[in-house]
Amino acid sequence: PMHVTIFGTGYVGLVTGTCLAEVGNDVVCVDIDADKVARLNRGEVPIFEPGLEDLVAANRAAGRLRFTTDAKAAMAHGQVVFIAVGTPPDEDGSADLSHVLGVAASIGRTLERHVVVVNKSTVPVGTADRVRGVIEAELARLAARHGDPQRLLAPLPPVRAAVKVGRNDPCPCGSGRKYKHCCLDKV
Repeated sequence: PMHVTIFGTGYVGLVTGTCLAEVGNDVVCVDIDADKVARLNRGEVPIFEPGLEDLVAANRAAGRLRFTTDAKAAMAHGQVVFIAVGTPPDEDGSADLSHVLGVAASIGRTLERHVVVVNKSTVPVGTADRVRGVIEAELARLAARHGDPQRLLAPLPPVRAAVKVGRNDPCPCGSGRKYKHCCLDKV
């Protein structure tokens, strides 16, 4: 199974995580709301989607779906990391990207190996570049602080590749297979 991390447990994150677990993937959903995570861990689903409560219960019982507030542990788990947080309208009507970019910063601070980052939040064109920039800035900040830039900056090429990867391109996981026949089939 693919090891998936999903940031956000609202409609997008919880439904995506549950569906990915239902098809056999090992999913950890992370959220900053400790009360919401505690409720989910007790089997209380905070949103209504037909059939979701039963699917969450079945996949929790099977050990394929877990919930946490620990971003570092969640990042250690995932091969594919989804950003699925809210983008409420800003005062001018545009999408407020503060939650998306906050998750990107958290990813950069806790990234220790190659991962594919997927932005599942509803965002405007160009947001992938901003997310990548925030992740790179956090990695560079950590590298400068710890004096080992090669170790911390090594994950950057797959992050860049994942932003522009097409179905027929080599998979960013490094398997040598086409993306459509590798990780894309698993997600």
